Amino acid sequence: MSVFTPLVTLLSQLAHLLQPLFGASAMAAAIVLFTLCVRLVLHPLARAAARGERVRNRLAPRIAELNARHKGDPQRMQRALTELYAKEGVSPIAGCLPTLLQLPVFAVTYHLFSGGGGALRDHTLAGAPLGGHWLDAVRAGGVFGPHGVVFLALFAVITAVAAWTFRRARKAAAHAGSAAAPGALPGAGGLAKFLPLLSFGTLVTAAVVPLATGLYLATTMTWTAVERALLQRTPDTPEVAPGAVESIP
Repeated sequence: MSVFTPLVTLLSQLAHLLQPLFGASAMAAAIVLFTLCVRLVLHPLARAAARGERVRNRLAPRIAELNARHKGDPQRMQRALTELYAKEGVSPIAGCLPTLLQLPVFAVTYHLFSGGGGALRDHTLAGAPLGGHWLDAVRAGGVFGPHGVVFLALFAVITAVAAWTFRRARKAAAHAGSAAAPGALPGAGGLAKFLPLLSFGTLVTAAVVPLATGLYLATTMTWTAVERALLQRTPDTPEVAPGAVESIP
């Protein structure tokens, strides 16, 4: 039995349950539902990451003091930061965990609908095969052909979410001011400007992976944007510290 068999069975069962509502597109709906379940399981980590971001913002003055004290000694500065974060009970990499833990799910989804899932790739979304690629759809019927428009709709969703994420990041940066926070790592300002653009990289990825994988990307990207917006609007969330970087999915 293949290691992918349990997921194939799960998706097939979900599609069977959803078929009365979504008909021939039930497998696509099953992928969306599966993605939402994965993100729901990872939500506690997202909450922990949001808490860590708030703590790091609160610690900005102390980090500035450490930076001034250990100026010219990066190793001692790193040790001091590690001790400070450990004392506060936060991890500098906490914000990366939700994204890192999704990579295996992304890889499995790509494998299943690139040929490893057998008949799964023959399921469709509005007539477009879930195992098909955008260039195949364009060659078969043109950009605005029956399958091409399905990909265009997917790209439109990804672009809209990426643009919303980018605007929110720019707004946060404008509110914080153009100056980097005291004690910020060298190059943090440039990194803060670059990271929001990574959301648009999802559009490039969706153009080269199977439709099913692009659907997964669009779903998880939308969840991430909405989740982060809600977590940052909680009453105990302080103002964004100057130079704070908003992580992207």
